[in-house]
Amino acid sequence: MTRRWMGTVVLALSGMAATTASAQSFRVQCPTSTITHPTEANNNSEPAYSGPTTFHSTNAGTPAIGYLVPSANVNGAIKCQQISGGDGYATMGDGTQTYMFSFGPLSGLSHIASGQPGTEFPNVFNTVAPATLMPGDPATSGIDFNGAVGLAPDLENGGALDGHVDARQIMDVGVMNGNIPAPLMAIDEDDEFFLTLTNVGMIMRPDLFEQHTVHFHGYPNASAFYDGVPDASVAINIGGSFTYYYLAPDAGTYFWHCHITPPEHLQMGMVGQIYVRPRQNRVSSKTTLYAALQNQQGDPRTACNSNVDILCTNPLPFGGDNQKPGTFDTTGQMFAYNDGDGSTAYDVEYPLQIHGFDPNFHFVGMTFNPEGFADMKDKYFLLNGRSYPDTVYSGTLKATSAAMQTQTADGASHFSQPLSANINIPAGGKALLRISDLDVSEYQTLASLGIPMHVIGYNAKLLRDQEGNNTDYYANSITLGGGESLDVILDASDKTKYSAGQTFFLFTPNLDHLANDAENFGGLMTEVHICASVDPTTKTCSL
Repeated sequence: MTRRWMGTVVLALSGMAATTASAQSFRVQCPTSTITHPTEANNNSEPAYSGPTTFHSTNAGTPAIGYLVPSANVNGAIKCQQISGGDGYATMGDGTQTYMFSFGPLSGLSHIASGQPGTEFPNVFNTVAPATLMPGDPATSGIDFNGAVGLAPDLENGGALDGHVDARQIMDVGVMNGNIPAPLMAIDEDDEFFLTLTNVGMIMRPDLFEQHTVHFHGYPNASAFYDGVPDASVAINIGGSFTYYYLAPDAGTYFWHCHITPPEHLQMGMVGQIYVRPRQNRVSSKTTLYAALQNQQGDPRTACNSNVDILCTNPLPFGGDNQKPGTFDTTGQMFAYNDGDGSTAYDVEYPLQIHGFDPNFHFVGMTFNPEGFADMKDKYFLLNGRSYPDTVYSGTLKATSAAMQTQTADGASHFSQPLSANINIPAGGKALLRISDLDVSEYQTLASLGIPMHVIGYNAKLLRDQEGNNTDYYANSITLGGGESLDVILDASDKTKYSAGQTFFLFTPNLDHLANDAENFGGLMTEVHICASVDPTTKTCSL
């Protein structure tokens, strides 16, 4: 913990305690610079990676100052996000509206509505919210705003942007605005991530004074204080905000959920996904990937000495030292992991959150009746909160995201399921599927017919043994239990087999999971389209 972001804890906790001192109990925080990232102008984009950050314990020749500060080659940037904890509704594939405990977006509204992460650089997050924000935005007015909802100048502090917010805007946008899955998060290795959770309360259950937390499942080296387990960290009361702090760990696909009575809050929908992009994405195209991976050996967080560390993440690939410059062209390529040999390269990526709903559990949860934990039985099976055919955008080839709107008890339409599961792959390209499962009661299987599944990562770890040999594998199907994630590449690089206009299916062979409650032909299924080209941001398919 450094002096600069010690203020995070103080500010966040004081915001919670402020309920007894003033009417202002909500706060947000997104510093433009920290000790780890000291230059404000460099924190609004990801710098190229040429080697690990170097540190020293003195400041310009002065005596030791007691902590390390970057001296050169500062990597990463600052990212921020704000979310609400509350309730809402989602629309199932048979038209039924299901009540949820859920997280909703309070930053990156337009990005989330278009299927992108709501994680923003400081210059985007620290944008004063327009006074026209209304319940349900951006579904209500189509407003284009990605800053922090409610952020307003603090008139008692000279008009500074110091975390002061307009609580009315937060309640207008955050109440009944639950998403399933929860707002998507994405950061890069070396980033500092500031995540503010604001508890807006359960409007449909005013008898519940539910606390909420954020727990990043499987996140390595997480501070107990920020881990979200209420026994050892902070739980956020209704009317309070808390800012979590994370230093981005190893690359991979993670997921997150509320850790207050997990069987209930997970079943009710408080689940989401976060993924960490590797440094390898930022290496120069003139540098071999193997050489870039060697550079990481100088960083103790990612150094991998297989002789002494059985937990090392990414050993140097076997035979990689024989690579010649230009063996793998990194121009325009993205990678799932720091692989050193290009084995995890992809062109477009799709997060897929698997989940299941027990409609009876959700019904009694809304009607003040005892919940039957022992009798949980999922009957709605969801990819990104949707059952087929809602997994597929109605304008199939235009884009993969068309946020589903649900009119809730406040009379406004909300983007309840903003992330579609429609998959577009450019002919000759590859799609990375970041698959995670936070089911409470079921195992889930997904099968791909026509395009083999190349499994490259499991639980945010590259599949590679301690000698540097790849242990990745090909399969027609994968199976996950609750609390597991897989990184799978669908490879359409063979243009003799795959051409624009073809459609394949990704579905579950568990036939009882191909249903929307009592209605057949739904559940865990989506379409995979081969396109002439795909926009990597909007996922728009061109034929």
